[in-house]
Amino acid sequence: MDLIENKNYDEERALYNIKDTEVKNCVFAGEQDGESVLKETRNIVVDNCSFSLRYPMWHVRKYELINSKLDEKTRAPIWYSRDGIIKNTVIMGVKALRECKNTVIDNCKIQSTEFGWKSKNTDIKDSELESEYVFFNAKDVKLDNVKFNGKYSFQYVDNLEIVNSVLNTKDAFWHSKNVTVKNSVINGEYLCYCKNLKLINCEMKNCDLAFEYSEVNADIVGNIISIKNPKSGKIKVDSVDEIINGDSVMPVKGKVIIK
Repeated sequence: MDLIENKNYDEERALYNIKDTEVKNCVFAGEQDGESVLKETRNIVVDNCSFSLRYPMWHVRKYELINSKLDEKTRAPIWYSRDGIIKNTVIMGVKALRECKNTVIDNCKIQSTEFGWKSKNTDIKDSELESEYVFFNAKDVKLDNVKFNGKYSFQYVDNLEIVNSVLNTKDAFWHSKNVTVKNSVINGEYLCYCKNLKLINCEMKNCDLAFEYSEVNADIVGNIISIKNPKSGKIKVDSVDEIINGDSVMPVKGKVIIK
């Protein structure tokens, strides 16, 4: 691979369409405030770089982004890109990872509103993620050992697997389908309108008004504050403070079983 090292770029499309190149120890910031510095690049490794410019990695094919930082000024930093590995990296720009395919994220810290929208085949492990409306309308998402904080999570997601994770959320899984959560903790309320939701050996701390109009099969450890009008399936739980049946707009046949 070619090597670009120890450079500072601030002009627009500074490294547009470079191929088979390692970009190392570079800074993308400056007075020109140029956008799209790595747009349409192919087969690149970005190592130990810092970014403070908008839209740095759009339409990238086959990339590694490692040991780097994308600060708050990197608005919409990664869009329309595919076949990426993001590792040991901090991402602070809003609207990161939009309409991307085949992305692996490992040991990262991410604070990004509207993260992961309309993306496909995204794996995140050993990471911290803070976002609102995370993974809206995404497909084929896997989280393993992820600490998540944010509201309105995983809406309209198709095929979602979460294991060994902690979710601090509010509304979750609305209108999503094929969701499996294992060995995890969910702190939140209004887990509603989900199709084929499976919870296996999970805790639901401070969880209120759970499973309304959802197709759910769950095995819950501990207590749930309240369960409301599950559409179908079985919910096994150690204890529940309140089971709310009634005032339903559709037939609800879900069963709650106290273990």
